[in-house]
Amino acid sequence: MGYGTGMIASVSLMAVAMPLTAWAAPASPLLQLDRSSLKEELRSRYDAAVAAAGDPATRAAQDSRFTWAVEGKNQCGIALGFLKSGTKDADSINKCDAFVARLSATPPPPASPAPPALPALDCVSAPAVSIFFDWNQDVPLPEGADTISTLARSAAQCGWGNLTATGYTDTSGTTVYNDGLSLRRARNVASMLEQAGVAPGSLAVEGRGETQLKIETADGVREPMNRRVEVTATSAQ
Repeated sequence: MGYGTGMIASVSLMAVAMPLTAWAAPASPLLQLDRSSLKEELRSRYDAAVAAAGDPATRAAQDSRFTWAVEGKNQCGIALGFLKSGTKDADSINKCDAFVARLSATPPPPASPAPPALPALDCVSAPAVSIFFDWNQDVPLPEGADTISTLARSAAQCGWGNLTATGYTDTSGTTVYNDGLSLRRARNVASMLEQAGVAPGSLAVEGRGETQLKIETADGVREPMNRRVEVTATSAQ
């Protein structure tokens, strides 16, 4: 395809429609080249801009690459049209070089998403939180650590005080053994709350064995909901 007068007129109309054509580009080193070398460099930039403008990735980019590609194609085409008639048009050559150079630059990385906001705390209601255990274990189930961390954060932000950790068991095992197991569970939860930032002086522990079952069962039943520590607090409100 040639770069005749018709093409110059067509490309010029496109350029007028693009507001960036009013921008004054810095002087390009291409202006120092002889006609043959200049034509080769302009053609190379024109081809690169055309390829970029037709690339779906460029069209879908969330930055200005598509605009630069279109402007580069327009300005390089204008510069080639002038050069065919023996004229070095400094303005179009400068813009051709500048816009295509922008295409070659590494695009900025996408902005990191903002961290999700923490849910608003209900500081009016004092908490009553249950933390559960595996059978015959005094260390909470893995998800209990997250519950304890959230509870400690809430206590600090809301000013909750006088936290009480009360341990319970299911009905399997002897009464004496379950009394000791429930107390160990409560003490371990209190220790984890302290490690999460709750002041030791605001914590109390109790062990109530297999009394006050969450789920009523016969004796000797391994009921998961009954193996728990319940943490309560006094609201500052």
